[in-house]
Amino acid sequence: MQKIELMAPAGNFESLQAALDNGADSVYFGVEQLNMRARASINFTLDDLPEISKRCVAKNVRTYLTLNTIIYDHDLSIVKTLVKKAKEANITAVIAMDQAVIAIAREYNMEVHISTQINITNIETVKFYAMFADTMVLSRELSLRQVKHITELIEKEQIKGPSGRLVEIEIFGHGALCMAVSGKCYMSLHAYNSSANRGACKQNCRKKYTVVDQETGFEMELDNEYIMSPKDLCTIDFLDQVVDAGIKVLKIEGRGRAPEYVAKVIRCYREAIDSIENSTYSKAQVISWMQDLEKVYNRGFWSGYYLGQKLGEWSKGSGSHATQKKVYIGKGVHYFPKAKIGEFKIEAYDISIGDSILITGPTTGAKEFKLNEMLVNDESLDKGKKGDSITIPLDFRVRPSDKLYKIVENKVEA
Repeated sequence: MQKIELMAPAGNFESLQAALDNGADSVYFGVEQLNMRARASINFTLDDLPEISKRCVAKNVRTYLTLNTIIYDHDLSIVKTLVKKAKEANITAVIAMDQAVIAIAREYNMEVHISTQINITNIETVKFYAMFADTMVLSRELSLRQVKHITELIEKEQIKGPSGRLVEIEIFGHGALCMAVSGKCYMSLHAYNSSANRGACKQNCRKKYTVVDQETGFEMELDNEYIMSPKDLCTIDFLDQVVDAGIKVLKIEGRGRAPEYVAKVIRCYREAIDSIENSTYSKAQVISWMQDLEKVYNRGFWSGYYLGQKLGEWSKGSGSHATQKKVYIGKGVHYFPKAKIGEFKIEAYDISIGDSILITGPTTGAKEFKLNEMLVNDESLDKGKKGDSITIPLDFRVRPSDKLYKIVENKVEA
């Protein structure tokens, strides 16, 4: 089986670094407002592009700028500026759905990836967009059998993109799913005048609803199901079949997620992809990965349309089903490089030897480990409390922008 590219989401520098530290082959991100997570994520600025590129080039990681919203005439000058700056910063490619963005990217000789919003579902559409793009994200509604048929025809008919290489097929592998066809939804626009197709979804579908019979007035609660809120996609338990479908890129959803989410999900899928390549992929490993994936934000898991099921795996609640959560403890103060010790100020809850802790930061990313030793106000104690200064042996630099958390069990309703 071929080695596939693992693409990670990055909503900020913390998540970007978490992706790089945990084995991503590529990252995708938004800049300013013209992307499908304009509201949900912090997003980067134009001035961040050189730093993004620098970090990724150092790790040989490809970079993809998302410009995949609906574009109006007044947006065109912004698009041109974004693409121009991306080209200057040596960003690898632009993810697009609007023909104007595709044309502008080609004008600046930028590689183009076709967004899932275009809903590519057949080989003839692949042939058409091969005039403009080297990589295409297929519609989320396809089964693996349909995906494999398309990849086999690309190989058989030698369908090539502008670069001269065979067109690469990308699919979503993990994360939030939308009830709408490949994300094209108008509920938020209708209810709040806030368009999901402009990156400003209010997520009406994640709420619980009561159905009312307009003739009789009879009301029915929908059996504790959030019937417009699908469970999250997860493919790690049949990833060997995904790889066998001939895809080139596996995309992880989550630009609005926390850095520890990116770190854990990317690590699990990195290990899974490597195990398939090394012929060590096993049921026991899958069970372990699933347990790790359940620790971070999720709405429950299902396999999407890939195995042929119809939509119907609804979430049982409006929030996360994660089995763990983080509790803020304090912030970084100083790092002593010779001694390799990090100093933190406790601003909230207590922390004790044996706790699982998480340190996050724009340069640190997301580092999670068990606390085995510490000094509290320069004394060797087992517990620190609010107001205390603690020092911890660390093999990475701590900065004032870093935050210290404790990881605790999260009670999830059945």
